Amino acid sequence: MAQSDLTRRTVLRRAAAAGVLAGPAAGLLSSCALGDDTSGDTSGKYEGTKSDKNPLGVKEDAPLDVVIFNGGFGEDYAKAHEAMYKETYPKAEVKHSAVVEINKELQPRFVDGTPPDFVNNSGAGQIDLGGLVAQGALADLTPLLDAPSLDVPGKKVRETLLPGTVESGSFDGKTYVLNYAYTVYGIWYSSKLFTEKGWEYAKTWDEHIALCKKIKAAGIAPWTYQGKHPRYMSWPVISTAIKFGGPQVAMAIDNLEPGAWTSDAMKAAAEAWYQIVKDKYILEGSPGLDHKQSQTEWCKGNAAFISCGSWLESEQKAVTPEGFNMAVAPTPSLGSGDKLPFAAIRGTAGEPFVVPAKAKNERGGMELMRHMLSMKGAKDFTGKVSSLSVVAGAAEGATLPYGLTTAVKALADSGSNGFNWVYNVYYRKLERELVDAACGEFFSGRTTPAEFLAACQKGADLIAADTTFKKYKRSA
Repeated sequence: MAQSDLTRRTVLRRAAAAGVLAGPAAGLLSSCALGDDTSGDTSGKYEGTKSDKNPLGVKEDAPLDVVIFNGGFGEDYAKAHEAMYKETYPKAEVKHSAVVEINKELQPRFVDGTPPDFVNNSGAGQIDLGGLVAQGALADLTPLLDAPSLDVPGKKVRETLLPGTVESGSFDGKTYVLNYAYTVYGIWYSSKLFTEKGWEYAKTWDEHIALCKKIKAAGIAPWTYQGKHPRYMSWPVISTAIKFGGPQVAMAIDNLEPGAWTSDAMKAAAEAWYQIVKDKYILEGSPGLDHKQSQTEWCKGNAAFISCGSWLESEQKAVTPEGFNMAVAPTPSLGSGDKLPFAAIRGTAGEPFVVPAKAKNERGGMELMRHMLSMKGAKDFTGKVSSLSVVAGAAEGATLPYGLTTAVKALADSGSNGFNWVYNVYYRKLERELVDAACGEFFSGRTTPAEFLAACQKGADLIAADTTFKKYKRSA
């Protein structure tokens, strides 16, 4: 780091183009990848004068550079939010880009110190959020959260959000990420199929296995899963363990505690889920299917259950049969000894949006977020993509598709018993590579429950011991 600025920038630019900036602490940004200064120097940034109508001090004619992940939500919702921004700041030119590979497109710009003003950092090719935070590459969103809501009188932005939203984007007490879509994770099934067959969703594990036996006898595979992304099956396993052992199970995993993955609760959960493997209750060929293929097999009625988040309905809209009526439900309880009730379900804010620390129009990026977090912006998002937003009450009065209606009900039934984990945000590599690989072996029947958990724990221990990863502490 002692070489000249010119030499460093030249080397880094060439390295980024060659795709070799893969330091583990930053995922796709090396320890030197952000250039000279991450100390918060605002020279060269666009800044205006703060007022009641402009609480963030946006320069009204400053251009705004927006990059959106072009995935399951598409880009129309973002264009609508940008149009709202333009109404407020008609002199501002808004540049809109929608891309699939976020890291491929934006890594060189982060390296050069010329990132966009606003980024939807999502998809399989997202840039590791923990690494971006460790690099000082993201702006602290406290000014946004403390600004008045655009259209909810008397409330700050933070006061209009669903519980857990701010925490889901916080690292060591500061919020760097706005997770905008509120996602419910659970087990999905077709209400139509179950009604036709006279089946009832099982609330206990023993009942679930008995139901799987009936489903298989009817010539339908009880389960399928996203075989090329087997981490999807880690979600019901961890959920089962949390319901059995309590929220401290998630806390231990998030904090990389020794033995977190091999706790009694995780052992009980893994042993239970192993039964669907050994009893061959998984659709043949599932390990070779990607997420779209497995979900399509499920929509065709070739499997009864699949694990996913509430984006599933929107993602499968093109191939879902009329009247399929997909519904989400919590994982079954292991038994009467569970610490959390059957209705407890995993719900969390997801779909991350960020403002880079070196954005030229940082205040404009936050102001676009403020428009997104208005009641109008949130209602428009739900209407366009069939997904809940993190703005409390924004779905009230809206006409929701069947699946999303069941997700809203599941959240209401779960109440204060809802739970979540964040290790996948803190340490992307742990879930996307290490746990993913362990799940692939386990649900393909190549490892035992003990071997599966040992592999997950080994991955967590590797991250814990690797000094190139900044460690984060979750306290609540």
